[in-house]
Amino acid sequence: MFLANPNKLREMGILGMNGRNVSYIARHNPRRLFPLVDNKLKFKLLAQKAGIAVPELLGTVSEQHDIKKLRSMLAPHAQFVIKPAKGSGGKGILVINEQRHDLYFKPSEEALTNAQIELHVSNILSGLYSLGGVPDIAMIEAMVQLDPVFIPYSYEGIPDIRVILFRGYPVMAMLRLATHVSDGKANLHQGAVGVGIDLATGSALHAVQFNRPVSKHPDTDCAFSELKIPHWDHILPLAASCYEHTGLGYLGADIVLDKKLGPLIIELNARPGLSIQVANGTGLAKRLEKIDALAQTDHSPQERAAFSQQLFRVA
Repeated sequence: MFLANPNKLREMGILGMNGRNVSYIARHNPRRLFPLVDNKLKFKLLAQKAGIAVPELLGTVSEQHDIKKLRSMLAPHAQFVIKPAKGSGGKGILVINEQRHDLYFKPSEEALTNAQIELHVSNILSGLYSLGGVPDIAMIEAMVQLDPVFIPYSYEGIPDIRVILFRGYPVMAMLRLATHVSDGKANLHQGAVGVGIDLATGSALHAVQFNRPVSKHPDTDCAFSELKIPHWDHILPLAASCYEHTGLGYLGADIVLDKKLGPLIIELNARPGLSIQVANGTGLAKRLEKIDALAQTDHSPQERAAFSQQLFRVA
């Protein structure tokens, strides 16, 4: 945890909320581009058109009167995820990994009726989970199939990888692991574990839960010291390519690993949070300053990813 005086925080290169908002988001993210990532449905359609690997979109519900079609829409799919198009912070995401006896089962094995699913979708449409409480659209996506490397490290959910990008260069990454407390969601505020990742190798560096250091997953008891993310040399260029597709200079890319499809982008964030610094045990500021000092940035995503791997290698 960063319980230190301001001078110590500056020495560590910790980026604060004001610094992020003024120096990076305001300067490098034109507001007209925000809808490309604030609306997950818009981003998914953009990604599909651009050939970016994303989870399959199974359907959408945009009007309250369409909720009656939900049962037939979901019937062919044993597993799926329902999420609000304009949601944030993991709110409103419902993961179903089994249908049985007219019931829908969450990863925790909690059973939901069709009426409960319909109510959840109705709440999404009414804007209960959206940014600003505006009316929303419910997206139904194919459920990602867990890569076997994560079986010892995740509980009742799919891990995701957050990569912070500046001017198209990866500057920091972490792995977010679901726990029982987080209800199978990879959201740090809900109790998921954040694991700092070495950009050069994809190996685990540090881990925290509720901002406190942990060495093992709280539910599986597996040590993070042995964790290394596969496909790392594919993941970083995939994240870096989002710069070209969105035009946003300061960006968070969230990526999952499907055991058959490999790395998939699940969403982008124009205002990525700062807890990634806690997971990595180091600050963003000095890394961002190094990228800001670059005179030339018109390199390919692969070149930018390779450059960051060398520049930010952990000794």
